[in-house]
Amino acid sequence: MNSGDTAFVLVSAALVLLMTPGLAFFYGGLGRRKNVVNNMMNSFFIMGVAIVMWVAVGYSLSFGSDHGGVIGSLQWAFFQGVGESAGPYSKTIPHMAFAVFQMMFAVITPALITGAVAGRMRFKALFFFVIFWSLLVYYPVAHMVWGQGGLLAKLGSVDFAGGNVVHITSGVSGLVLCLLLGKRNGYEHVNYRVHNIPFVALGAALLWFGWFGFNAGSALAANGLAVHAFTTTALSAAAAMVSWMLIDVLTNKAPTLVGASTGLVVGLVAITPGAGFVPVWASLIIGLLVSPICYFAVSVLKKKFGYDDALDAFGCHGVGGIWGGIATGLFAQKSINPVAQWDGLVFGDVRLFGAQLLSIVVTIAVAVVGTLICAAVVKLITPLRVDSRDEQIGLDLSQHGERAYPSFNGLDD
Repeated sequence: MNSGDTAFVLVSAALVLLMTPGLAFFYGGLGRRKNVVNNMMNSFFIMGVAIVMWVAVGYSLSFGSDHGGVIGSLQWAFFQGVGESAGPYSKTIPHMAFAVFQMMFAVITPALITGAVAGRMRFKALFFFVIFWSLLVYYPVAHMVWGQGGLLAKLGSVDFAGGNVVHITSGVSGLVLCLLLGKRNGYEHVNYRVHNIPFVALGAALLWFGWFGFNAGSALAANGLAVHAFTTTALSAAAAMVSWMLIDVLTNKAPTLVGASTGLVVGLVAITPGAGFVPVWASLIIGLLVSPICYFAVSVLKKKFGYDDALDAFGCHGVGGIWGGIATGLFAQKSINPVAQWDGLVFGDVRLFGAQLLSIVVTIAVAVVGTLICAAVVKLITPLRVDSRDEQIGLDLSQHGERAYPSFNGLDD
C-alpha cells in the first residue's frame, strides 16, 4: 500500500467527477436557450443514478469474477468485500479507491450520449434508458476491456483510459438513439445557433482539467506512466485545438471560440485509449489529425446522411474514439507500457493493430444492439420523444418547469 498513490487516485477520481458538470456546461452552452436546463440536467441527474448503480451492482458486474469474458459476477454487490486493503487491480491502493475511481467513468459515459438527443427526448425516457444502458452496454464493455478475464483484453487489445469503454460506446449509442428519435422539428429549415459561447468555453476548460485525472489517473499510481499520460493528454488536446482553429480560418475566415473548444475536446477523446501507450511525438500526430477527421464527420457526414446528432456526440466522441483506438494500434510501444503485448503497426508489428480493429468492431456491435434493446424496453414504459408542443415551447418548461433565464430575453431561443 502506498499513501501517495492512494492520494493521487482519489484526487484523480474527483477530477473525473468534475468532468460531468463540465460536460453539462459544454452541452448547455451548445444547445438552444429554451433547452439549456434540460441539457444540463441530463448530465447532472446521471451523477446520482450512476453512482447508486455502481455501488449496488455496477462495479461487481464490471470488475467481478469473469463469466464468459463478457460480464462479471455479483460478488462485490454494494461494495461487500471492497475495502481498505489492496484489491486484484492494484497492489498499492485500497480496493475501494480503485472502485470509486472507476465509478466516475461510469458517470460521465452515459452523459455523453445525451448530446445526440438534445432538444427532443423525454426526460423520463432518458432516465430509464440510462439505467438499462449501463446494465446492457457499459458494464459488459468495461468488463471485456478492463476486467480480469475480459474477452477484448484476452485478444490483446488495449484501452488505457476509455476509448472503447467510454467514447465509442457513448458515441455510437448516441447515433443509434438519435436515429430512433428522428430529427428535431424544423431541422432542415431552422438555423441552430450556439446560445451561450462562454458556457461552451467553461465546459471545455473543466473537461480538459478533469481529463488529466481521467488519463493520468488511469496509471493508478503517482509514477512515470502517469506523467507520460499527463503529457500526451496535454499535447494531443493542444494540437487538436490548433488544428481546428486552422480549419476554422480556412473555412470560415476566422478562428472561433466554439471551434477551439471543440478541437481541444476531440483531442482529449482521441488520446484517451493510447495516453499510456504511445510516445509523446505520436500524441502530436493523433491530435493534429483528429480535428479534420471529426470536422468531416460533423460537417459532411451528418449532412450527407441526414441524421440529427444535435450536439455532435457521435461526430466528436464516437468518431474521435474510433480514431484514437486505431491510432493506438499504430503507435503503441510495449516499452512504454508492458500491458501492450506488441508494438504498433508503425513499428513493424501488425498484431496489436488487428486486435484494436477487432475490439472497435465488437464495441460498436455491443453498443448498437444494446441501445436498440434498451430503447425498445423504455418504449414499453414511456414514449421516447416529447410531443410537438413540448418540443416547441422547450424542454426546460415542459420537462422541468424551469427557465434558465427568466428575466432576460437577449439570448438565442
